[in-house]
Amino acid sequence: MENINDLIKKANILVEALPYIQNFENRTFVIKYGGSAMINDELKNSVMDDVTLLKFIGIHPILVHGGGPDINRALDDLNIKSEFRHGLRVTDGATMDVAQMVLVGKTNKEIVSLLNRKGGRAIGICGIDGNLLMCKKKLADGEDIGFVGDIVSVNTKILKHLSHDEYIPVIAPIGVDETGQSYNINADTVASAVACAIGAEKLIALTDVEGVLDSGGNIIYEILSRDIKAMIDNGVITGGMIPKILGSLEAIAGGVGSVHIIDGRISHCILLEIFTKTGIGTMIK
Repeated sequence: MENINDLIKKANILVEALPYIQNFENRTFVIKYGGSAMINDELKNSVMDDVTLLKFIGIHPILVHGGGPDINRALDDLNIKSEFRHGLRVTDGATMDVAQMVLVGKTNKEIVSLLNRKGGRAIGICGIDGNLLMCKKKLADGEDIGFVGDIVSVNTKILKHLSHDEYIPVIAPIGVDETGQSYNINADTVASAVACAIGAEKLIALTDVEGVLDSGGNIIYEILSRDIKAMIDNGVITGGMIPKILGSLEAIAGGVGSVHIIDGRISHCILLEIFTKTGIGTMIK
């Protein structure tokens, strides 16, 4: 049996979370699920616990997932070469078929099944369903890299109908154009577009980094959007973090309340970021 001090600590944690729960009731959070949190079983369960809890306390979570490692394994099994240009997967017809099969038929349904086992009511969809994600062909620096999509519009009606009811939408990043052609879309792009279109309170990106770090290697917990250009010019924000931050700026310009870049390698990272005073990652607002 736990001693009284341990129980009091748990009660204090709940009390600390209370004002955040009250503030975020009936708000929408879009969560981009990727990285180590999709690979490690303990982290998978932790994320699904967090998402399910959000739903039960009156927040509307929408989950957008990637699936690059699953696609790579399937392509290897079929002896189809993986190729990337400008950070995007070159997607010919055969690769597109595999990506759609894996993302929609395997990865998406595994996430839905795990959420449902946690007590959530998850529904798996992709951009083809109800014309959720209408696309056009994306050119990477003017280069045609196949069936890679640029989002033209998001059908928010279907998302609001599901998420404002008892369901948790789980979105696979496959879109469609007016001819019915499917496209592979970057999951970060989908998460940002969905968050902007639906007017999300928060966009939460699970990554394999701690967040934005200062010159001493310490996490910067909060950044104002107006300060970002100077931080890039001064070398505080560098390398692979730059596109993440610029994507965050676009989301905020599109109406998202705040963007959170958090370390998905930490157990219960979503709850720690949202329901504690400092959080564990970087918030851009």
